Amino acid sequence: MTTTKTPSRSILKRGALLAGAATLGIGLAAGLADGALKFDHPAFAQPIQLSGVQTNLPSFADMVEKVKPAVVSVRVKIKGDGAADDDGQGSLDDLPPGLRRFFEQQQQGMRGARPERPKAQQAMAQGSGFFISQDGYVVTNNHVVEKAAEVQLVTDDGKTLNAKVIGTDPRTDLALLKVTESGNYPFVQLASGKPRIGDWVLAVGNPFGLGGTVTAGIVSAQGRDIGSGPYDDFLQIDAAVNRGNSGGPTFNQKGEVVGVNTAIFSPSGGNVGIAFAVPASTVEQVVAALKKDGKVSRGFIGVQIQPVTSEVADAIGLKDAHGALVAAAEKDGPAAKAGIKRGDTIISVDGEQIKDARDLSRKIAKYAPGSKAKIMVWRDGKEREISFEVGRQPAA
Repeated sequence: MTTTKTPSRSILKRGALLAGAATLGIGLAAGLADGALKFDHPAFAQPIQLSGVQTNLPSFADMVEKVKPAVVSVRVKIKGDGAADDDGQGSLDDLPPGLRRFFEQQQQGMRGARPERPKAQQAMAQGSGFFISQDGYVVTNNHVVEKAAEVQLVTDDGKTLNAKVIGTDPRTDLALLKVTESGNYPFVQLASGKPRIGDWVLAVGNPFGLGGTVTAGIVSAQGRDIGSGPYDDFLQIDAAVNRGNSGGPTFNQKGEVVGVNTAIFSPSGGNVGIAFAVPASTVEQVVAALKKDGKVSRGFIGVQIQPVTSEVADAIGLKDAHGALVAAAEKDGPAAKAGIKRGDTIISVDGEQIKDARDLSRKIAKYAPGSKAKIMVWRDGKEREISFEVGRQPAA
C-alpha cells in the first residue's frame, strides 16, 4: 500500500570567562559601594540568598538512579564492501586533462610503491538501547544494527556484553537484540498509555559515544508524520537528542519507557530541540512479533490511496472529509480480488471509521495475513460493504 502524497570550545570558554569577570566586577563594585555607605561598620562576607526561588521543579535523580542501569551503549561492527575508489578520492573524470594526467600518474606510482589494500573493510557504528527483560532482551533501532557483523553492548557499569540480532523491522526502525551470556539483567517496562503533551520526559543514551547521558524535556506533540513511512506515529520531544542517542529510551516520570528515540530534525546535525521517538504501543507490538518470529508480518490491502479533502468530499457527496480515496487497486491484489476499484472511498474497516489515508494503512497493518475483514466503501453516492481476505505485506 502506498500513500501519495560551533562556535569552537575555546570561544565558548572565553565568553564564559568574560561573563564571569563581568559578574565579578559588578559584585566588587557593589561591595565597594556598600562599604562606602557603611564605612563605620566592618565588612563581612555574606552568603548568597535568592528570594522567590521555585521549589516545585522536579528532580529526576531518584528515577534516573533506578532506570539508568538498564540503558546500554550499542557498538556495531559493519562489514564494508570495499567498493570505494582507490584512496577514497573518487572519479577523476571531472578534472581538467592536465590535472587528470597528473593524478593518474601519482596513483600509478603509489600502486607500485605499496601493496593493495584488502577489499573487505570494517566500519564502526554506535547507538543506544535498553533491556526490556531480565534474561537479556534489548531494544534498539534497526538503523543502528543493520548490516551488523558483530554487536556489543556496554552497560552502565562499563561491562561489555556480546549480543545477537533476533530480528529487525525497517518500517518502524526497531530491532530486538539478545545478550548471548546468561545473566540477571536490570530492565525497564514499556508504558501502557500515551504521555500527554506537556508531560516531562527523560532521554537516556549514548550521544557521540560519551556513554550514559541523561537529558530532560517535555512531550511537544504526538502523532507526528516525518515522511519515513506509512506507519509514522512519532512522539515529538524537546529533550536533547544527538547522534548516538538512536535506540535509547524516553522515560516518563514513573520510569516507564514511553518511546524509543529514533530521529531528530536538525539543519546542522546537532540538537535543536526537535526529536522523534517511536511510541511504546508500537514498540510493544513489534517486539512481540520479533521475539516470536524474528520478523513482523503485516496485513496488506493492495491499493494506492489519496487523502479525501473537503473538495473531494463535496464532489463525491460525502458529508465529512474522511476516509481514503482509492487511486488504483493492485492487479490480483487483495482489494482487486474483493471488488474494490479506482474511485472507491474506503470509509471504515470492521466498523471503525477511517480518518485518513494513513489511518487506513495502520489499521490494515494490524490484521494478520489471511484474516477476514469487512470494508465499507463509498461508491456512486452510496455505502457498500465488501468482505475481503487480508494479504501479506511484501518485505521492506
